[in-house]
Amino acid sequence: MTPDVVKVKALQESKLEVEFADGSIRLFDLNSFLQYPAFSDLRDENLFSKAEVCNGTVAWNKEIDISPDTLYMRGEILIYGEAAKAALVI
Repeated sequence: MTPDVVKVKALQESKLEVEFADGSIRLFDLNSFLQYPAFSDLRDENLFSKAEVCNGTVAWNKEIDISPDTLYMRGEILIYGEAAKAALVI
């Protein structure tokens, strides 16, 4: 089960720094998603910068959000969470 998003920071070039409930932090590049109609409004940097945590995921308004599964599985790991570290111990 994917942990919930607990913190998000909108960065330059349509990237998000996302912290999850397991303590991990991942960098997610949204650029490849901006071609889709559901995310095309996020090309506006002012709107993109308004990313916030809502119900365990990242949302920009009532119409635009992104799955925590996508953020977690496709995000570049910056910091492993404690739960993930424990799973790596042999």
